[in-house]
Amino acid sequence: MTISPSIVDKAADATARATPTSLARHVRGLSDRAIAWLFIAPAIILLLAINIFPLLWAIYLSFTNYRANRPNAPVQGVGLGNYQRVLNDPDIWQAMQTTAHFVFWTIVLQTLIGFALAYLIDRKFRGHAFWTTIILIPMMLSPAVVGNFWRFLYEPQIGLFAYAVSLISGIPTSDIQMLGNVQLAPWAIIIVDTWMWTPYVMLICLAGLRSIPDYIYEAAEVDRASPWRQFWSITVPMALPFIMLAVLFRGIENFKMFDMVTLLTGGGPGSVTEVASITLKRAAFESWATGRASAFAIVLFVAVFGLANIYVKALNKVKQR
Repeated sequence: MTISPSIVDKAADATARATPTSLARHVRGLSDRAIAWLFIAPAIILLLAINIFPLLWAIYLSFTNYRANRPNAPVQGVGLGNYQRVLNDPDIWQAMQTTAHFVFWTIVLQTLIGFALAYLIDRKFRGHAFWTTIILIPMMLSPAVVGNFWRFLYEPQIGLFAYAVSLISGIPTSDIQMLGNVQLAPWAIIIVDTWMWTPYVMLICLAGLRSIPDYIYEAAEVDRASPWRQFWSITVPMALPFIMLAVLFRGIENFKMFDMVTLLTGGGPGSVTEVASITLKRAAFESWATGRASAFAIVLFVAVFGLANIYVKALNKVKQR
């Protein structure tokens, strides 16, 4: 439907008449750049209030002995004491090691499986649209739903996962304690996270594969390049920036992994699945060591920001090749 120019002109005239004379005079005196800043200023102020202020407040608290459960107690500066306690705490280093284990294996599995699925779907076989929709379903679910769903599947007595493993391996279902076994619990979480977020990696890789022009493959066929040579010389190099982008996104998100671990194991058995975010939560809301927790949060922020910065520089070099 098209809008008549006369209607637009009438609306513009009505708006102009409704604008106070003093305001209209000021607006006419502004440059286009000033008007643009005037429009984006509310969004910038909101961004500063939501993101920047909490960061600055956390930095301030990290140098104090503030405790959130004692808001009226006098706050004293402790210098770098909180940072020294964080960096010298073996429990925190153990949590960081556990987090690194999760991040590494989830990224490896999600990248390999996601790229393989994207490569298959890019072949555009019969029914590929239907299977694409089915594959995307886990990504659309809430983490709370996924966590409870897989917790039920992992039940040794009634869970389908235990019965499937028992059917294949012959191990009794009562011995398959995915969430209660020290060696299996970390892999149980890795399996769930891979199941849920592999479709996300697949979408990014599929976008990379679809961006490769067909004429490059046609030229390779003219030169009698085998499909295997085309895959390693054309497909992988040209899709590599998208793969690296997916790794960056999932690496940052998995470093903050909290909800899935809390729902499945709560950090147990013992502390074998206690990732950095759970350690941070316990320091802040169980021990109420708000200053030390703020220092730990800043250390995590600096670590993730630094690693992401280095990775982005590598990604830019790959894109410029």
